[in-house]
Amino acid sequence: MAQEIKDLIAKIQTEGIQVAQTQAAQIKTDAEKDALKIISEAKIQAQKIIEQANNQAKKTDDSTRSALEQAGRDMLISLRQEIIAMLERLIKLDLRLALTVEELSKIIASLIKNTPLDLGSQVVVSLNPLDKDKLGQGFLKQLISETKKNIVLKSADTIESGFIISFDAGKSIFDFSGQALSDYISGCLKPELGKILKPE
Repeated sequence: MAQEIKDLIAKIQTEGIQVAQTQAAQIKTDAEKDALKIISEAKIQAQKIIEQANNQAKKTDDSTRSALEQAGRDMLISLRQEIIAMLERLIKLDLRLALTVEELSKIIASLIKNTPLDLGSQVVVSLNPLDKDKLGQGFLKQLISETKKNIVLKSADTIESGFIISFDAGKSIFDFSGQALSDYISGCLKPELGKILKPE
């Protein structure tokens, strides 16, 4: 049984998850493009503000110059935080647009069809209530008929997009929710943003 679970996990990683990774890669690429554009515009504005601050500082005493430099640093910190927050909003929006009911049905079907029949007693898929209702209108019966597996769709108000799947009646899960994917993509992008937005 333990070997079958290991085989299942390996198979999911090499076959089923590829669909989700392709989606995530596209969203990441789009988000990077948007982020670079926002960053470029923000850097130009930040540079203008810093230049104005430096020109003013030259005309004032040391105390005023120090205050302006601190204001510039504070502004860059605030700007960095706003850009990161904007990027996270863009990623979540793109995920909601990308993870349509049609895409979810393809990914879920692929994962379940590649699962050994004798693994676990029940496959549980948790989705937001709207997606659950749509998938329950025909997709579920067809998938059960094709796979001969005990599959249950559950509503989860905490899931905005994507899904969480369990192959052992909820004892363990694989999280493909929008939040989990967003956290993963943001985690990949934040270090790069940090380098770009590092004060010079």
